[in-house]
Amino acid sequence: MNYQVLARKWRPHNFTEVVGQEHVVKSLTNALQHNRLHHAYLFTGTRGVGKTTIARILAKAINCENLQDFNPCGVCSVCLALDEGRFLDLIEVDAASRTKVEDTRDLLDNAQYAPNQGRYKVYIIDEVHMLSGHSFNALLKTLEEPPPHVKFLLATTDPHKIPVTVLSRCLQFNLKRLLPTQIFSQMEFILQQEKIEFEAPALKLLSRAADGSMRDGLSLLDQAIVYGNGKVPTEEVRSMLGTVAQQPVDDLLIALAQNDAPAILDKINEIANLTPDFSDVLHQMLQILHRVALVQQVPSAIDHDFDIDMIATLASQLQPADVQLFYQIGLVGQKDLNLAPDPRSGFEMVMLRMLTFKPATMEPSLVKPVKIQQTVSETPLIKAQVVIETAPQNQPPAAPITNDWLSMIVAMRLTGPTKEFANNCVLEHIDDTVCNLIVDPDHIRGSGTQERLQKALQAYRGKPVKLAINAKKTTIDTPAVQLSKDREDKQQASVEAINSDHNILALKEHFDARILPGTIEPV
Repeated sequence: MNYQVLARKWRPHNFTEVVGQEHVVKSLTNALQHNRLHHAYLFTGTRGVGKTTIARILAKAINCENLQDFNPCGVCSVCLALDEGRFLDLIEVDAASRTKVEDTRDLLDNAQYAPNQGRYKVYIIDEVHMLSGHSFNALLKTLEEPPPHVKFLLATTDPHKIPVTVLSRCLQFNLKRLLPTQIFSQMEFILQQEKIEFEAPALKLLSRAADGSMRDGLSLLDQAIVYGNGKVPTEEVRSMLGTVAQQPVDDLLIALAQNDAPAILDKINEIANLTPDFSDVLHQMLQILHRVALVQQVPSAIDHDFDIDMIATLASQLQPADVQLFYQIGLVGQKDLNLAPDPRSGFEMVMLRMLTFKPATMEPSLVKPVKIQQTVSETPLIKAQVVIETAPQNQPPAAPITNDWLSMIVAMRLTGPTKEFANNCVLEHIDDTVCNLIVDPDHIRGSGTQERLQKALQAYRGKPVKLAINAKKTTIDTPAVQLSKDREDKQQASVEAINSDHNILALKEHFDARILPGTIEPV
């Protein structure tokens, strides 16, 4: 018996089996339920997301003799004929191979005649954007005045090439790219039904490689089964795809967060032994950084991601500003990778660039105020020295636990929305069991933010402190207001210091110097 590929064998035969296109399925089943079928539908979307499949299911549904919850029954003569490709009233055409106007006219000549077997004569035209201008004109005439027994189901990956006169006569449905989790779940279901052994990490690799296309994903799965000799193990899939495992990429980012250059170079050497595509490694890093940035700002944005635990770990170890910097350097580095003497050295330079330009961070308690020393020479050249004095290496013991809310926020090292929320709160009372905070109703945040703040409090106090939020107006200055006033005071003091500095006054007097607005900042 001839082998049938998974993409064909597991192609959906009814609306219930369609994956990831609920918005389209709902509209079509509602139209069937209320008998409000349009005469022309246009399905758009990237390859392998179900355009032609949904068109075939709809053709089956509108002719089915015994609809089940507005789904084709699959057992009547019409459904069986459609599944077996012998339904005379379904005319399916690939527009890419029949672009001439004569082909279109021949196709539409029979539209005026009544259907042979079903209630409707259905025309499915795939890649309809490939029709010539004259062909579109011929089709337009029939779309303007369609016979009552004819339905047109058009599919395309490029709707922009379709004339607006045709678009305006169709109901258009844009099919979504499938999420990796949706492709993963379908692969898992199919392999369980086929009784084929697999490893979950292997399916994750295949799901990402599918790039939003279920058909591409199942084609890769077919290839992986053959490559793995009837199984789908992770190492075999990784070898087949030529990709590097996720873990080294995660380790690279963690080493970046820790400023560990030797660990980065060791990890690159380990990756190089696998003869990888370094452009793909950098691509993986950019994907992870994007998801880390999302979870740092909007934690619920990637709830669907099946690597959410790993992403959350990285999000806690990387500063948001560093994530943005790494992403930008990686994005530019990816374009320049081909210009490097070899891919490995180019990738190493991208990683070292991330380390080099990463902002240096120092504990506030270890940094003394910056001193600016300015001298005026006989020539109109100014020399400025910035001296940063740090505490000796024998650091003093950690500061004791305080009940000052602003100091607590600094000590807890909060980031993102959690820090913003805390800065807009006022501490009413705290002990080893409860922390009462007052917050303006305009600054109230979701339960996720409050839970993260409670965990940070518990870690800071070393006690199971419960957080109690009281949403009401208050006249007490919040840390956000205090910090704002602090910045304004420092800014004013800086401006006054510069304007009264004898060196600046000398420059103004002898060289007609002036201070550019907005260039004075406190240090």
